[in-house]
Amino acid sequence: MSTLEPIAYADRGTALTGWLARPAGMPRAAILVWPTIANVSGAIERRAAALAEAGYLAFIGDFYGEPVADFAASFPLAAALRADVDHYRARLMAGLAAMRALPGVAGLPAAAIGYCMGGQAVLELARQGADLAFVASFHGVFETDRPADPDGPHKPRVLVLHGDADPLAPREKVLALWEELDAAGYPWHFHSYGGVKHGFTDPGSDGRGLEALGYDASADRQSWAALLSFADEVFG
Repeated sequence: MSTLEPIAYADRGTALTGWLARPAGMPRAAILVWPTIANVSGAIERRAAALAEAGYLAFIGDFYGEPVADFAASFPLAAALRADVDHYRARLMAGLAAMRALPGVAGLPAAAIGYCMGGQAVLELARQGADLAFVASFHGVFETDRPADPDGPHKPRVLVLHGDADPLAPREKVLALWEELDAAGYPWHFHSYGGVKHGFTDPGSDGRGLEALGYDASADRQSWAALLSFADEVFG
């Protein structure tokens, strides 16, 4: 049972549930958290709680609005959500709007972080010019049907935390992302961890029986430290 507060919201008629973690005092900023392809999990809830402990309001967005029976069941749900980039981005923006509508959030600076599919999600938010101070992608994938627009309305800072042995984001896709962000004029940082696979922040990765996945305790610690340092720089 989650210790976070459930928050009901909607996207064009689809009922969704976000999960909120508040800090003890006044939040330094509001951070939208997009989970993995399997949607909210204990691992993602712990990240939101850790952000709250660091002084941030954290809100976990909901990709699907329905339960995910198991890891395998998440793939058709994700395929349907991402089949149309406008539909996908609208779902992401609904999560951002729900966070901004929470009591006490008005006037706070905001950022977004994401894991795996959530890492792709925050890059999509950056590509469409969402009004965020920064986005941070943990072992995300980089494909998009609509690359970043050089004339977009806003260009958040971008932090990418990546396992170099991730077969879902091989080096040619890394280089393509760098070139995309450069061409569109985005300020970006990229941290790559040698020999590290997809899903490196989740201890459950090793139990899923997939060669592409693997937990790495060092990369987990270093990437989280990088996020907190980056947030300190941006938010003061």
